Amino acid sequence: MTVNTLHRPTHRDALVHLEAAFERGDMVTIFGRCTVDYDGRATSELGPGDRLVVLKPDGSILVHTDEKRTPVNWQPPGCTHSASVRDGRLRVRSTRTSPDERLDVQFERVEQCSAYAVNDRSDLELVGSEEDLRQHILSDPDVLEPGFEPLETERQSDAGAIDIFGEDAAGVPVVVELKRRRVGPSAASQLRRYVDALHREFGDDEPIRGVLVAPSVTERAGDMLDREGLEFVALDPETGEPPVEEDESESGDEGEDEDEKTDADADA
Repeated sequence: MTVNTLHRPTHRDALVHLEAAFERGDMVTIFGRCTVDYDGRATSELGPGDRLVVLKPDGSILVHTDEKRTPVNWQPPGCTHSASVRDGRLRVRSTRTSPDERLDVQFERVEQCSAYAVNDRSDLELVGSEEDLRQHILSDPDVLEPGFEPLETERQSDAGAIDIFGEDAAGVPVVVELKRRRVGPSAASQLRRYVDALHREFGDDEPIRGVLVAPSVTERAGDMLDREGLEFVALDPETGEPPVEEDESESGDEGEDEDEKTDADADA
């Protein structure tokens, strides 16, 4: 991989560097003091600050600060990147037409500008996903419990899509919520919402079971499941079998933040 880097370039030198990188289809990173303006479905402005800007050849752009893992502003793939020097500043613009959006990053100064001739076309192979858990249960329902019969996947309810809906050996409806990693109380809350949604659909007198399936749960999640009359089955997403016991010294809330984000995305 070829990397071309300019340290503290003038705006004109950075402009030439960027134009050549865009022409080649390189991935570009720029670090410096800048402002960020967005105009499209809404408008937003970020005042001066030291930020890292990543421009990818697929047309996406990410603006990062020194905090958190998510960008403070971004545009998706399919945008067109351009650069110019205006009013003594280096302007990097990313635009798209459907919908009509524009993201302008204007650099007061550039500390570093790098172009990477990246060639990575490998597909991500995800092992141990929620879909793996689903397939383990669908192919061998007894891994959940003897006599379980899956009836639907992604069953719609007024609380969102239920991962697996089925019946136990006695014909009682069962809501199954799948998680690929250790989870906290948010996963138990999500399962509770699905069970409540089916009570509204079937009637409050109808018995409905809720089962959370994950490699493990935090102590607080386990307590909440007990209080709510919900159940937990420990399964490894990769093997479809009960996982090897984890070290109990691990943080009790590990994984909770990721699950909250996943839940929010699923319910959006």
